[in-house]
Order: sequence, then structure tokens, then C-alpha cells
Amino acid sequence: MTDTPANPFEALMRQTQSMAQDWVKAVNPALANFNPAQMDKLWPTVPAEMLEAFFGKQFNPEGLDAKTRLLLTLLGLTIQGAVAEAQIRLTVRHAVEAGATKQEVAETIGLAALFGGVPAMNKAMELATEALDRGEED
Repeated sequence: MTDTPANPFEALMRQTQSMAQDWVKAVNPALANFNPAQMDKLWPTVPAEMLEAFFGKQFNPEGLDAKTRLLLTLLGLTIQGAVAEAQIRLTVRHAVEAGATKQEVAETIGLAALFGGVPAMNKAMELATEALDRGEED
């Protein structure tokens, strides 16, 4: 028996992944153990004042505040299927920093179930819970 998959596309994906891993090890050995799922841990939480300056009413006084923009971003990420895990954790962290409550985060994710489905909502809720729990530990 061989480890070759019966599906030619699966074989192509395995070969491509193997080649990419070999290339990364050759170019930068330090990246060989890089885990993209942990990317959010590399980014600090931006202070609320800076969030408001860049995402809030600094340049558009009549526009949305940073908290609302971040909750809308969370809604969109959830509707897309909650596949961008690091981005969801980052967005939750920053929304809370911008003044969102746990209840507002949960309601935003719950609303996304109407458009993205219950599995996406469940996944986003798990990721948000991780981010909120980690935030309380800091």
C-alpha cells in the first residue's frame, strides 16, 4: 500500500504543501515552525484612543465610531464562515478595547447566524470566547 491518495487533486495539494514547506525551510528556517493560527498573539491590542482615531470619528465626525465599525467587521467575518480565526480573535479583542461589551459581541455573532448559518456562528462564538477569556487573564 502506498500513501498516494486516490484523488489526483488531493495528491496535487499534498505535493504543493510539501514543496512550500521545503521552500520555507530553505529560505528562512525560523519560519519552519510558524503557525498562522496563532498570528493574533503577535499583535498587541491597540489602545481605545488609537482605535477611535483610525477607525472612528477622527476623519468623519458624522460617521461610525470605532466600536461599531469593529462589530460590523466581526459580523462580516462571521458571515463569511468564521474561517479567519486569528482575525476574529483580533477583532473581538479590539472591539472590547473600543468599548463593546461581551453582550454586544455575542449579539453581533448571533445576528450573523441569520446570514452565515449556525455553524459559522458557533465557530465565531468559540473564537470570541477564547479571545475574551485570554483578555481577562492579561
